[in-house]
Amino acid sequence: MKLMEFAELESTNGYCEGLNLRSVEEFTTVWAHRQTAGRGQRGNRWESEGEKNLTFSVVLHPTFLPAARQYELTKALSLGVSDWVAEELGGGECRVQIKWPNDIYVDGKKICGMLIENKIGERYETAVCGIGVNVNQTEFGEGAPNATSLKLLTDKEYELRGMLERLLERLRQRYEELADSRHQAADNIEREYLGRLMNLGKECGYIYKGKRIRATITGVSRWGHLQLTTSEGEKIECGMKEIELEVKKV
Repeated sequence: MKLMEFAELESTNGYCEGLNLRSVEEFTTVWAHRQTAGRGQRGNRWESEGEKNLTFSVVLHPTFLPAARQYELTKALSLGVSDWVAEELGGGECRVQIKWPNDIYVDGKKICGMLIENKIGERYETAVCGIGVNVNQTEFGEGAPNATSLKLLTDKEYELRGMLERLLERLRQRYEELADSRHQAADNIEREYLGRLMNLGKECGYIYKGKRIRATITGVSRWGHLQLTTSEGEKIECGMKEIELEVKKV
């Protein structure tokens, strides 16, 4: 496992774009102590206070996955991060949830965001997994009104290098589980992912294609689309840019 460490980068995923990814050793990790233009889901930026958090990208070669199974990588990596968060909290598995598709929440607040950028033909070629985890940051701006961190949750100060090493080990474990050719391994990942999925089976308010609806999450399709049943009984499947959880104003 190769670690490329930088005092500052605009984006760790952006740095990886400049590499010849096919020749990069698997699990090469690009870690920036300060990231000035981190990328988030839906084209958003990931805001992070320098020297306080973990902002890094991992290069993977999941060539064992056909294109039709690409979302399984998201499930496995989400589980790896949530495993690690629960461990750092001293066994708080029930407090840690995955907000579709791959944000990690603790007690209803966001602690981690993830952006996976893929190169796929008939099979996976490369994946760059960018991860941002709030570790020692205790104050967040208006752009992150629902954020938390490990320090806020435990009142402890963390040493970042050790945290990164433990997190990478959890990611590797889940990745190796995904690579296992036995169907049982894939079934376990699917079951655990759904078991941690935030708001599964709970009716909530959403903005769907610009309109307010009430709906209940029932699952996630093989393509990674969120499956819901509306309060009127209509079954819908949504891509990431089609739906968002309605945030209540305080």
